[in-house]
Amino acid sequence: MKIVFFGSSHFALPALEGLIKSGFNIVCVVTQPDKQKGRHLHISSTDVKTLADNAGLAVFQPQDINSDDSVRYLKATAADLFVIVAYGQILSEEVLELSKIMPINIHASLLPRYRGAAPINYALINGDKVTGVTIMKVSRKMDCGPVISQKELQINEEDTAISLERSLSQLGAELLLETLKNIKNVKLFPQDELKATLAPKLRKSDGLIDWEKSAGEIYDLVRGTLPWPGAFCYYKSKLLKIYSVEKFMLFNKKNFSCGEIAEILKDGIVVAVGKGAVIIKQMQIEGKRKMTAAEFIAGHKVNIGEIFLSKK
Repeated sequence: MKIVFFGSSHFALPALEGLIKSGFNIVCVVTQPDKQKGRHLHISSTDVKTLADNAGLAVFQPQDINSDDSVRYLKATAADLFVIVAYGQILSEEVLELSKIMPINIHASLLPRYRGAAPINYALINGDKVTGVTIMKVSRKMDCGPVISQKELQINEEDTAISLERSLSQLGAELLLETLKNIKNVKLFPQDELKATLAPKLRKSDGLIDWEKSAGEIYDLVRGTLPWPGAFCYYKSKLLKIYSVEKFMLFNKKNFSCGEIAEILKDGIVVAVGKGAVIIKQMQIEGKRKMTAAEFIAGHKVNIGEIFLSKK
C-alpha cells in the first residue's frame, strides 16, 4: 500500500514516526514550504520535513497543494492512501480523489465535537473532562467526513494545551496504526450534525481575562491558551501575560471587586474573581521577561487593592 503523508506541525510527528517504524511504504511526505524566521531571517523547515529527510523519504513542499503542478505530482505517486495530520492547507476535491482507497485525517477531538483548527484549546477552555482523537475520511467540508475510528482520553486537571497536544498526538498515532490494519474494509459512520460544535482558530483577543468569571473558568482559560495567544490582562496600563494560576475556590470576596489584588503571598498574588479567587504564580509584564510571582513582587510595587483590568 502506497501512502502519501501530509503534515506540518509538531502534532503530526508521532503519526509519521509510527508509519516509518512500522514499515509502511511512504512514497512521499507533503509539508509546508520552508520559511524565513527570526531576526536574521534564517530558513526554517517544518519538523515533519526534518523527520522525513532523516528517514530518506521524498518531500514535496508546494505553495499551493491544489495547483495544477501539485495535482500532477500527486497523481504520479499512484498513492493508495492519503494520511493527513495537521497539514495546514485545505485539499480540493480533485486532490482528495487522487487517493485510490481514501484520504484519512487524524483530528484532535471526538467529532462532531470541536470541528476546526483549535479543538485542543477549546476542550480545555470549556473545562471538558474527556477528549480524544478521531480518524475520519476527509470530505470537502472541513472536519465533516464520516468517522472511521475514535479513542477517548481523560483530561488531567494539570493539563495545558501543550501537554494535551502531546498526549493526543501520541494517541492519534496509535489509533492510526490500528485503523490501517483493515483500512480497505472499514465501516464509515456519518457524523451527527445536531451534535456538531466549532473550534475556530484562536484570535489574540481570545486570551483576554474577564475577571468577573469564576476561578475555574479563568484557570481553564490560562491553560487552554498556552502557548498562544496566552491569557492576559492589563496592570498599570501595561499588558500582563499570565502563564500559571491556581484556583482558590473557598476565597470570600465579600469586600473585594473582581480583578482586585486581595492578598500578596510569598510566591503568589491572590486576585478576587467572580466566584472565588485565583493565585497568580507566573507572569510577564510588557517589555520584560517571564517571572515567577515572587520575582514580580520583588521587582514591582505591588499593593493590595490594586486592580488587574480587562482593558487598557
